Amino acid sequence: MNRSETLSSTHANQARALEEYDLVILGGGTGSTIAAWTFASQGQRVAVIERKYIGGSCPNIACLPSKNILHGARVASYFRRGKEFGLAADGFRVDMPAVRARKRAMVSGLNDMYLDNFKQTRAEFILGSGRFVSPKTLEVSLVDGTTRLLRGANVIVSTGTRAALESTPGLAEAQPLTHIEALELDQIPTHLIVIGGGYVGLELSQAMRRFGSKVTIIDRNDHLLHKEDDDVTEAIANLFRDEGTDTVLNARVKRISGKSGDSVSVVVEQDGGEKTLAGTHLLVAGGRQPNTENIGLELAGIEVTDRGYIKVNERLETTAPGVWAIGEVAGSPQFTHVSVDDFRVVHDNLIGGNRVTTGRLIPYTLFTDPELARIGLSEKQAKAGGITYRLFKIPMERVLRALTLSETRGFLKALVEVNGDRILGFTAFAVDGGEIMASVQTAMMAGLPYTSLREAIWAHPTLVEGLIPLFSSAPSLSASVGTGSQEAIAIQGAGVVQH
Repeated sequence: MNRSETLSSTHANQARALEEYDLVILGGGTGSTIAAWTFASQGQRVAVIERKYIGGSCPNIACLPSKNILHGARVASYFRRGKEFGLAADGFRVDMPAVRARKRAMVSGLNDMYLDNFKQTRAEFILGSGRFVSPKTLEVSLVDGTTRLLRGANVIVSTGTRAALESTPGLAEAQPLTHIEALELDQIPTHLIVIGGGYVGLELSQAMRRFGSKVTIIDRNDHLLHKEDDDVTEAIANLFRDEGTDTVLNARVKRISGKSGDSVSVVVEQDGGEKTLAGTHLLVAGGRQPNTENIGLELAGIEVTDRGYIKVNERLETTAPGVWAIGEVAGSPQFTHVSVDDFRVVHDNLIGGNRVTTGRLIPYTLFTDPELARIGLSEKQAKAGGITYRLFKIPMERVLRALTLSETRGFLKALVEVNGDRILGFTAFAVDGGEIMASVQTAMMAGLPYTSLREAIWAHPTLVEGLIPLFSSAPSLSASVGTGSQEAIAIQGAGVVQH
């Protein structure tokens, strides 16, 4: 062996020397990033292995950049509505490279902030691809071609999910957009065809329509957001129809030809027949699949479900001792705020507590305009569970702040228990609905009666002030139950019947 070979061999052995950590995290999502900063700031030696994105998908290719783009589309909609606000304009042009540049600038700033937090907390950020080679031990392939071997006293897996691409004939060859590529567009699609009417599909569909695209949404169900209450699905359908977006429902994609970005044809089966949709761009937003392949889970004793997600118990422990999983890869609801709470569960358990994921009150927000925000039970869920309730509901026209904004589309509604004043659920299809929901969520977490929201002194005029007319829209128990009056309310399983 010559000198150069000896040096090379020595370097390889040094590169693969086993490095011991208190905590090794595979995947740099939001929950795991906060875990790294927290444990490191408490004096532990922590390493985060991330394949590509500083901070994971949320600040780079998902939540935050998408909301950045959506806000740009909202501004475009205000330009189109200019006359309504007394603003005369001869026209305007959407500059998509500038839209993208604004988004990129935000992402760059977030990356800098994240790296600074790693530096301040002394958590180690390792850019590379990691895989288990034995229990609690991971090999990391670095971008410079070298490898490292890390072992953690505890390991957290947070590798997330990715857009699912079905094996539809011609789909892969069409090179469709996912949300990642859609957020990087530097041109307005002439005609965007969207496969999937869920959160991602609807948000991006509305944005592109408002930027000026013709948009067609294909969904296999009979309604967009088919799991939501009927009044919600009707409101969403009306919104997209009024904005000029076409929807093709009860449709299954049979085959695709062409290439996204140029010309693409999608053949769907609907009502027993076939129809062909032609567009310039194709966006796939038909679900997610977990990133659990080729990371050596089987070598670490980590089992997965039949859908490929990591098996965890209510404490987020995997089937391997000392290994935990958080976020979407663990089958948690696919929201960043849930990933953060998953971190809290693992953190408390690692320091000797017994925190579980069961019984969590999880908020949902679809960032269309208006937003759809929901917490607790929906009416469909209450009916399915045989849970009786009192229904409170008002149109947004009754919220004075909405009148000042000319944003009166939508409604607020709440479900309250029959024999008490506890709030069971709340839904807002309203301008800034997520912000309104937060106040109701706080009350639900604190166990406050709905009357506390009705009788609060809210600042006037604000959107949250709409909770006063909302929770005044049905008689209270003290005023009705047992009185025998015409206002008494009888609850029959899933609705309100007045006697």
